[in-house]
Amino acid sequence: MIPRYSRPQMAAIWEPANKFRIWFEIEAHACDAQAKLGVIPEEAAQTVWEKGNKPYDGARIDRIDEIERETKHDVIAFTTELAEHIGDDARFVHQGMTSSDVLDTCLAVQLKQAATILLDDIDKVLAALKTRALEHKMTPVMGRSHGIHAEPTTVGLKLARFYAEFQRARWRLENARDEIATCAISGAVGTFANIDPFVEEYVAEKMGLSPEPISTQVIPRDRHAMFFATLGVVAASMENLATEIRHMQRTEVREAQEYFAPGQKGSSAMPHKRNPILTENLTGLARIVRMAVVPALENVALWHER
Repeated sequence: MIPRYSRPQMAAIWEPANKFRIWFEIEAHACDAQAKLGVIPEEAAQTVWEKGNKPYDGARIDRIDEIERETKHDVIAFTTELAEHIGDDARFVHQGMTSSDVLDTCLAVQLKQAATILLDDIDKVLAALKTRALEHKMTPVMGRSHGIHAEPTTVGLKLARFYAEFQRARWRLENARDEIATCAISGAVGTFANIDPFVEEYVAEKMGLSPEPISTQVIPRDRHAMFFATLGVVAASMENLATEIRHMQRTEVREAQEYFAPGQKGSSAMPHKRNPILTENLTGLARIVRMAVVPALENVALWHER
């Protein structure tokens, strides 16, 4: 995350405290499921919640990092630190599971959380576009092709086009959120050899996910590729809108401009300037989002089960 452009609620999803909290919930719910199956004692599952259900503050995170520097393994570092709180019953934690069960299921939760924020954002964009499109339904403006005057149109029609585009963006992102929200608790290479499929179903329900129909060592990466490809298309739509505003704000056009707040400055040398800084930022950030699409596609092809 780039701190300058990250909102607190989005950045918090990717903070270690949230990640480790999700890891704990996955492990604890798995223990509950194992207890229901009679694989581990019910008292042990209760102890995991009673003694391990503590905030992941700086001290706990530092301890996990300290252990990882020795083990060179993030999940083992996490479970080792957790055992320091739980005691002997920690031997039942992670039973029958593999690290990717925790990592991939956690990532699904995080991506779902992030997508929910983005969907709310799109709703706000749609509401603003609809308001302005109706307000300027009959406001004339010159239509252009190749940047050259063509035939008259209206500002409302311009904005209606973007409204329709973001409706499609919302539909795509909602589908991508549903597709990425899967849980895999299937053990090493996905065979369920050492864990009952009920555990996966139970954890999935508790975490607000769907069981992965067929997993290997990992959740199939085509799901992640589609999610990031969708983000790339949404970002492209945002850049499309931002570019239109930037062109309309040019001095020689001056058909529209961004809100310029009291006290805002456009230039350290030229105080008369009102630069389209917001839409310029959106254009640049859209390109960063799209930059992540190709790596996600390259990650689809796996060597055997991982």
